[in-house]
Amino acid sequence: MVIKNQLKLISQLHTKKFRNQHQLFLVEGVKSVHEFLEAGWDAVYLFTTKEQFLHKKFPFKLVTTQEMQKMSCFEQASEMLGVFKIPAIKPMQLNGRIIALDQVRDPGNLGTIIRLCDWFGIETLLCSKDTVEVYNPKVIQATMGSLTRVQVHVVDLEKVLKSYSGKIYGTLLDGTNIYQTKLETEGIIVMGSESHGISDAIKAHIQEAITIPRFGPFQKAESLNVANATAIILSEWLRGN
Repeated sequence: MVIKNQLKLISQLHTKKFRNQHQLFLVEGVKSVHEFLEAGWDAVYLFTTKEQFLHKKFPFKLVTTQEMQKMSCFEQASEMLGVFKIPAIKPMQLNGRIIALDQVRDPGNLGTIIRLCDWFGIETLLCSKDTVEVYNPKVIQATMGSLTRVQVHVVDLEKVLKSYSGKIYGTLLDGTNIYQTKLETEGIIVMGSESHGISDAIKAHIQEAITIPRFGPFQKAESLNVANATAIILSEWLRGN
């Protein structure tokens, strides 16, 4: 049974204001919850609707499907939910390959990009302050646990790029063909939002613009989903062009 105070807290954590206030966030889904637990993230509460998930290693509390639905951020609740502490921010390491996001506001896209960074071994992801919050439940769900292995830093992106000494690439429609460009093994690639692209303030710091060319016979598609574009860019970057 979920007590009233726990339910109130969890309901508050559906919103950014209270996530910041309590420094807590929600993780839903069996795989995702276990990923965070195995990575050593601090859990405050753990709930499950299945007795098979009750074990001594982690203190899960058995709840009904109705109680789980009340706690869930989604229309269809999972079998498991955890309340975790937001960890202290680690020092930012601007080494190796880095992806930077400018004004990416769709939670699913950010979550997928975090997962892509994990897949391709990108350890640092920079997010502009107007990019969607990383602890948004939809972001967490889309990462499928990859947030435990990727350092995400919310930064003044213009300031970081201004002080960065390595190569800075940006994805722009008028950039050079990614398949014909030799990318440095270390650097930052900036990805912009689908609707606005990269802001003018950030464009000023881009040293080389790159693009993914269209091959379709009609040439009518305006843009790629930013997560799909990031997957293509990372694949080419890691392949070594």
